[in-house]
Amino acid sequence: MADETVGVVGAGIVGLATAREIALRRPGTRVVVFEKEQRVAEHQTGHNSGVVHAGIYYTPGSLKAELCVRGVSLLREYCQDRGLPYREVGKLVTAVRADELDRMDRLYERAKHNHVPDLRRVSKDGIKELEPHAGGIAALHSPRTAITDYPAIAREFAKDVTGSGGEVRHAFSVTGIAHPTGGVEVVSVRERVRVDRLILCAGLQSDSVARLAGDRREPRIVPFRGEYMLLRPDRAHLVRGLVYPVPDPRYPFLGVHFTPRVDGTVEVGPNAVLALAREGYRLTDVSPRDLLGLAAHPGTWRMAARHWRTGLKEYRGALSTAAFMKDAGRYVPGVGPADVVRGGAGVRAQALDRDGTLVDDFRIHRAGRVTAVRNAPSPAATASMAIAEHIAGAVFGDA
Repeated sequence: MADETVGVVGAGIVGLATAREIALRRPGTRVVVFEKEQRVAEHQTGHNSGVVHAGIYYTPGSLKAELCVRGVSLLREYCQDRGLPYREVGKLVTAVRADELDRMDRLYERAKHNHVPDLRRVSKDGIKELEPHAGGIAALHSPRTAITDYPAIAREFAKDVTGSGGEVRHAFSVTGIAHPTGGVEVVSVRERVRVDRLILCAGLQSDSVARLAGDRREPRIVPFRGEYMLLRPDRAHLVRGLVYPVPDPRYPFLGVHFTPRVDGTVEVGPNAVLALAREGYRLTDVSPRDLLGLAAHPGTWRMAARHWRTGLKEYRGALSTAAFMKDAGRYVPGVGPADVVRGGAGVRAQALDRDGTLVDDFRIHRAGRVTAVRNAPSPAATASMAIAEHIAGAVFGDA
């Protein structure tokens, strides 16, 4: 119906892309975005490294693979249309040990299945041609991998929403979700807003908000803080494009890597440290409520039993610059603790199943008038416009 009101909880890039898609796809529909912060893109979007992923890593046939590849083309076109930064700086996925070559080859086959454009294998000499200061014995080169400014894109999405007659309600912290006949009520401490349909894109709070709507308890969100170093300005020239390790398939994290930013800085990171608060951007940030939730969930302990050695290594990097840079130095030899300063940090909303499995694919669940995005980690920013198409198609039955 053209006179419907659709609510979206969360003004990160996925929530705003979804609100925008609905406003454009269904003229006359009123879209209201509910955001607990004073600005858009305050959490995962605002702490994103800015990489536009080409689709190398994701399981063929998964939502991640499908929506990442589709999302790249949509995002590139949008940035060009709006004059937003979009630079194809290229990526090397680099093997530094012989035992990584088989994994690299499997990654190549996966990426080809996902139709990653212009991907090729390069030798040690090929690495030096692309990145004169990089190490490694072989690599995959993805020349179309890009960097952008996701907070700027999110702000532009918000303008599109309001320009289409929608609204972004700031400082609206959702405390309840009710289900009156024929609609949904979004409740805060000050007011109740009735909508016809509701879409939950709550990121770090996605499981909590979904439970308010009566959705299933699993998966639960486990927050992982990713910390970055910054190359000193006089050392930033050592890296031209993105330099990544061959990822360990046991983990949904890509490992410490080198990332040029659109502002000219070069980040090194992130690590992946279990955070003790969902919005804990510092090592000292602790939320008793979030910590109790982690401790009470059996999946946390099962995850810890499997990955405690890796967890200890990540914590050493969080406490010691030398430890943090030990692995990074294998990919750009000669870069060490003296060449970096501490940078910022982000917190990744990682979904965890009850059996201790870290959820890899996007998870989107619909129950009646409420659709909940339950897991949307990287490459969700890259895929945001394609995720929005997917959600809108599912909600309105016109996929």
